[in-house]
Amino acid sequence: MTVGFVGIGTMGLPMAINLLRGGYSVKGYSRVPERSERFGEAGGTVCSSVEEVLSDVDVVITMVPNGSVVNDIVTRYKHRITPSTLFIDMSTTSPADARAAAEQLAEVGVDFLDAPVSGGLAGASEGTLSIMVGGHESVLEKARGVLALLGRSITYMGPVGSGQVTKAANQLIVGGTLALVAEATVLLKKSGVDPATALSALRGGLAGSRILDLKGPQMIEREFAPTFAAGLHLKDMDIAMAVGHEAQCALPVTACVLQLFEAVCACGFAEQDHSAIIKIIETLSGIEVERRN
Repeated sequence: MTVGFVGIGTMGLPMAINLLRGGYSVKGYSRVPERSERFGEAGGTVCSSVEEVLSDVDVVITMVPNGSVVNDIVTRYKHRITPSTLFIDMSTTSPADARAAAEQLAEVGVDFLDAPVSGGLAGASEGTLSIMVGGHESVLEKARGVLALLGRSITYMGPVGSGQVTKAANQLIVGGTLALVAEATVLLKKSGVDPATALSALRGGLAGSRILDLKGPQMIEREFAPTFAAGLHLKDMDIAMAVGHEAQCALPVTACVLQLFEAVCACGFAEQDHSAIIKIIETLSGIEVERRN
């Protein structure tokens, strides 16, 4: 089988390489020459355009920044995609964007799944992502061979858009926990307690979490090279709020965390890791923060 992979970026490149390692023929496109070069060195077929990626493939995977990019690709090129091709969008978008893409593709006989992921760069590299799938369950069964090379957990969530609702829930939990880990770290520091020692102690109790394990040390050590950029998390919090509005669901904590990420980006930290949210908590607590630190 041949897979056309659109979006060979931070997450997409290691995902595409895992498909190559799994024996698939993979065509890919990136605007960044370095990524295209790495993809080609891994055995991928480097294409010069999205249109070239989408022609003569069995499966299309998109891993792009937002839903408008997905729907632009679908609108422009849906008549170039062979009917019966399987289209899997693994980006994080809104449920409405997923449904719009599915409707357009259904017009030309192309099956669609929304299959956003969680697990970050490490999960993408190791093929251990958590994949949340929306669409027809029978279509998911056709896609399992591909998805199994990308993720350890593949969960069917319901109709088209359900995967994106689940990802929104994931991101509000991650964002809220990041904010609380940041607050705890600042509280410890300003109270004269060593944050590294204290967070290590907290890991053994009910407060323990993967976010505490991974992001607490980053905050303490000031390591903000992005594994997931703060600007992308802001986009995801916007999606979570929109999902809440559509469901008539109150999300007061999510609204507060959204404002914190707004501040992170307004202060120039959008390209840094989402753990840079600690800089806003520090500023609010009277700790001077270097813009690039």
